[in-house]
Amino acid sequence: MSRAWIGLGSNLGERAAHLRAALNVLDVRQLSSVWGSDPVDVEDDRPYWNMVAEIGDESDPHQLLERLLQIENSLGRARNRADRRRTIDLDLLLYDDETIESDRLTLPHPRMGERLFVLEPLAEIAPEKVSSEMIAAIAHPARVWRIGMLDRGPTSLL
Repeated sequence: MSRAWIGLGSNLGERAAHLRAALNVLDVRQLSSVWGSDPVDVEDDRPYWNMVAEIGDESDPHQLLERLLQIENSLGRARNRADRRRTIDLDLLLYDDETIESDRLTLPHPRMGERLFVLEPLAEIAPEKVSSEMIAAIAHPARVWRIGMLDRGPTSLL
């Protein structure tokens, strides 16, 4: 079984419920705290709630990406590049130690190193994947803060 690290985020509706619903359909091995972050390029919007999950998976990385897109769709994710608000965002950050560059998938995630709201929760559960140099290299980090652990209780969204 392979290991993958997924970045999760939400800033619309019941953020905790959306995160919980996505996690409930994944084989979660480890889960970071929830981190808040200020929206980037979006004015007067609610803060994002972000976290990282390490999951076990038996599919290949391309199949996992398609599954993550299906989960987003089932949770009401609208793909509109002009609108950065979303019920759920699921990013495949890492898949074992694989490096992939295709038209559909790049691993490691190409913008992972630019996002403090990804690196902080990833460092919580996989410190070997994040160095202090990576965090220091972020040119314009958005403000992030630790919210706490997500209650993994049942949800009726899925």
